[in-house]
Amino acid sequence: MGGRGSSSGISDKGKKYGTEYTTLYKSGNIKFVRYNDGKSAKTPMETMTKGRVYAVISSENDVKFISYYDKYNKRYKQIDLIGNPHPVNGKYIIPHTHKGYDHSENGTFELSEKERKMVDRINKTWYSYKNKK
Repeated sequence: MGGRGSSSGISDKGKKYGTEYTTLYKSGNIKFVRYNDGKSAKTPMETMTKGRVYAVISSENDVKFISYYDKYNKRYKQIDLIGNPHPVNGKYIIPHTHKGYDHSENGTFELSEKERKMVDRINKTWYSYKNKK
């Protein structure tokens, strides 16, 4: 996870694989991570764990993004929970889903029922973890 260069172990920015994010908590196949460089959070582009789902935590300690990965461990979908609303069917909405590796090259959509359930599960898990600390 991290560095955008999992195949070589070094990113194009010269970072070693695994140094771009800090793991805050793990629950099943969901890993809650924070981006290490600056305040602007980003989702991991790739993972080394099959079936992994990342919940990216903002600098305000809230779940900002949820990202999913395909059978090649590349990001194929990202759910934005916080941030700028995007147009879907003529309305600007948040949360929304971006489909594609880079961001939304395959479109931006409203959340499906399955995605809403995952958002609820992740939010409940994260807030439960936060309140135990």
